[in-house]
Amino acid sequence: MSLAAAAERLAAFPREAAVFITATLPILELRGAIPLGLIHYEMPVVETYVIAVAGNFVIVPPLLYLLEPVSNYLRKNRLLDRFFSWLFARTRRRGRLVEKYEAIGLTLFVAIPLPVTGAWTGAIAAYIFGVRRKYAALCILLGVMIAGVVVTLASKGVIGLRNLIVID
Repeated sequence: MSLAAAAERLAAFPREAAVFITATLPILELRGAIPLGLIHYEMPVVETYVIAVAGNFVIVPPLLYLLEPVSNYLRKNRLLDRFFSWLFARTRRRGRLVEKYEAIGLTLFVAIPLPVTGAWTGAIAAYIFGVRRKYAALCILLGVMIAGVVVTLASKGVIGLRNLIVID
């Protein structure tokens, strides 16, 4: 989805809410929220960063605490069991950094602003690899903060990573 298309769908919300909501969404996360705030809405850098990081992290504690019971319940359905098996296998393949370095690996995994990395996948990886929730939350927050800096710098053209973020 392009930045303009995302902004159009979120037009009913105040710009701060649109950035926050975008940051909570899997796949878009900071890669969509920060450019939305900085480029489309022309919001101040610090305001955009803080709102996007908060929006990206707000989903982490519920994910860390609810992923296991919800997935166990939903896996009773054959179709959903196949989905969770696919999702967890995919995360295991992508999460070798987490498996090898645990908490530090989780931070680095989340900090890399590429598709299939970020807070959502980080929470799933923490669950799969057995990282304790308290440490997982701190590592994911740190990773989100680092990724936010990288995406902000890329959005402002300071570093040449504009192809990593959602830009028209």
